[in-house]
Amino acid sequence: MEEIQFSQGSVPIAVVARIYGKDASWIRAGIIAGWLPIGKATRDGKLVTKVSDINSKYGRINFYISPKLLYQETGYIWKGERK
Repeated sequence: MEEIQFSQGSVPIAVVARIYGKDASWIRAGIIAGWLPIGKATRDGKLVTKVSDINSKYGRINFYISPKLLYQETGYIWKGERK
């Protein structure tokens, strides 16, 4: 059995939204709330786990979406594309 080579870096939210057929805000909310276990959301180095913390007055939220976790959830292999 051949081992899968995953691309480096975070899968863009636009790509994930296309895969799931959902809006990008749905993806962001799912990652933050934990019901979409494909990555992490952080603000100032701290994990964001409440949807109520999405408010932009607190600052920018950074998302990391793991290519491996996305594959495990969907079967999609991300090859570095941006859209």
